[in-house]
Amino acid sequence: MHDFLVSTVAFIVLIGLMVVVHEFGHFAVAKLCKVRVEAFSIGFGPRLLGVQYGETDYKVCLLPLGGYVKMTGETPDQIQNGATPDEASVNADLDPGSFLNHPRWQRVLIGLAGPIANFALALVLMVIYFGFFNEVPVVQVKTTNLEWVTPGSPAAQAGFKTGDVIRSFGRHNNPDWENVYTTLKLNAGQVIPVTVERDGQTLNFPFTVPTDAKNEDFDPGSAGLLAQYMTGPIEVQEVQPGSPAAKAGLRPKDEIVSVDGHPFHSVSSLLAYMQAGKGAPMTLDVDRNGTEMKLTATPAKLKASTYMLGFAPVPPPYRENPLPVAQAISKSASFCADNSFLIVEVLQRIFTHRISFSQLAGPVGIARMAGDAAETKGWYPKFGLAAEISLNLGIFNLLPFPILDGGLILLLIIESVMQRDISINVKERIYQAAFVVLVAFFVFIIFNDVTKLPIFTHVKP
Repeated sequence: MHDFLVSTVAFIVLIGLMVVVHEFGHFAVAKLCKVRVEAFSIGFGPRLLGVQYGETDYKVCLLPLGGYVKMTGETPDQIQNGATPDEASVNADLDPGSFLNHPRWQRVLIGLAGPIANFALALVLMVIYFGFFNEVPVVQVKTTNLEWVTPGSPAAQAGFKTGDVIRSFGRHNNPDWENVYTTLKLNAGQVIPVTVERDGQTLNFPFTVPTDAKNEDFDPGSAGLLAQYMTGPIEVQEVQPGSPAAKAGLRPKDEIVSVDGHPFHSVSSLLAYMQAGKGAPMTLDVDRNGTEMKLTATPAKLKASTYMLGFAPVPPPYRENPLPVAQAISKSASFCADNSFLIVEVLQRIFTHRISFSQLAGPVGIARMAGDAAETKGWYPKFGLAAEISLNLGIFNLLPFPILDGGLILLLIIESVMQRDISINVKERIYQAAFVVLVAFFVFIIFNDVTKLPIFTHVKP
């Protein structure tokens, strides 16, 4: 219940902000172009409160899921108002505040203003993050060192070995772990080129990405790739009473320097090693207050052949490192550019059937992500998710599909080439068909979201 409430509130706040900013972009440019704006609404449904100022009703409505701007003559049904198409055309010509009575270049600007406002919001959010927070690990690992490759895994079969340093992965040179993860997600079932450095030698080989990389909960560790993204040994924060760790003599504040000679730096690598060992006893080299000792621990088997020791690690330390304004703007611009290209690449791969529509997230999926971000420690999950969703909203609205801003712009470009307006009746049919397709699409996306909920999926213990 707690998770549901957090996700719901976080979703309403997040989507409300994104959509209101988007609509404000349309509103501001429409006002500059002297188009009559009949209403600027925060929320949908029945009007709760507001104020009429000039020709615009500024109001707050019952359903707090975004908002909208209503301009005179914006859609075919508003244009006609019971009149014949010819009468509507004449009336539009006589109304200087009508959207249709303005030059096409102004209408294009009004259409572009919403997505541009979303891009600007993403940029500003990340400038705030990088300029005031910029959380970075106390010690950063710049290279992708594989501290464990699971025997028999797809990674091992391809040629990866423990200790390899990944020098190129797909289109990324000297990738960090985020680059590797993103490449895996975008290339499920595909073959990508890989370059690794091993014992001073450079090796090239192809890697077939597992098909389950398209799944929302995909972990590169399931492909056998466990990278070093932390420095130093694994520090123990808490030991569960009666667990194998407790029986072995492990204590809080102990540092696990190596396991059977493997210098693991994260619990994820240790867990993968335990699963590969199938519960075999392990020798832990432990540093306890400067004293080195060896402990023998035998992992306990849980359900689904999962093994555990029973201790909680100390979370990796982060520190705030705010950047100067110029650097914050540069980092923010890079973030927005990288994520924009990523969104475009995802859409391209969906339409070329290289990844599935099931990877898209709708309202339910976004709500879950918003709830997770709200409860995750640190500022990056919150600012990063908000900026990514704002970019997504802006790019989605630029798609050349009727009803969306991109569809409006496309029709205006076609009219400019034709040097005449498209018939109102034709526009009506286009909008009606587009509305049906868009509703069907969102029903599919919501259904897809619901089927990903834990109650419908098998969750590993």
